[in-house]
Amino acid sequence: MSFDKKAKNWDADLKKTARAKVIAKEIVGFIRPDPTLHALEFGCGTGLLSFQLRNSFNTITLVDNSVGMIQVLQEKITEAGIKNFKPIHIDLLEEGNSTSDFDVIYTLMTLHHITDMNKILEVFNTKMKLGGFLCIADLVQEDGSFHAEYDDFAGHNGFDRESLSELLSNNGFSIEYDKICFEIKKQVGSETKKYPLFLMICKKINRK
Repeated sequence: MSFDKKAKNWDADLKKTARAKVIAKEIVGFIRPDPTLHALEFGCGTGLLSFQLRNSFNTITLVDNSVGMIQVLQEKITEAGIKNFKPIHIDLLEEGNSTSDFDVIYTLMTLHHITDMNKILEVFNTKMKLGGFLCIADLVQEDGSFHAEYDDFAGHNGFDRESLSELLSNNGFSIEYDKICFEIKKQVGSETKKYPLFLMICKKINRK
């Protein structure tokens, strides 16, 4: 899957913006952030979720390993005159575990692309303040049809939330909130299939 090629037309799908609005509202409603906090979006793409959250945090660091996505994001930031966004082209799994002390880390539809879940949760733990919030919005476990058109997809077919909760607990997080909050409708062959999305909000209670 080449996200660099998809970047230019990513925002043309208005359903992605609608999804980001729903997730942002749920995040703000639960954690009630104040404007002194510092946030990190992992797998930011073109920044659709962070654009919905831009007034909720002091700074938002947006990271993605796609050059194309970061280029489009930078253009959008410049056009909108946003001053508190910090876009970075980086692969956090390759960067190492340097401490950053973020108050909140959030990610939307990215974790199912990450094969080494223990590694990325360890990175999140290292980068977050004790008591900080990790917000994960992603696919509920599905039958593999969501990415069926991509022969090179090597991630997860969504997540079993009980297994994910156990992984999070093993990496220093407690589950504070878990809810199905959105549904993606997608044409698969001749069938319109529905894929529910969950939002899981966790608090860092231990250092990894």
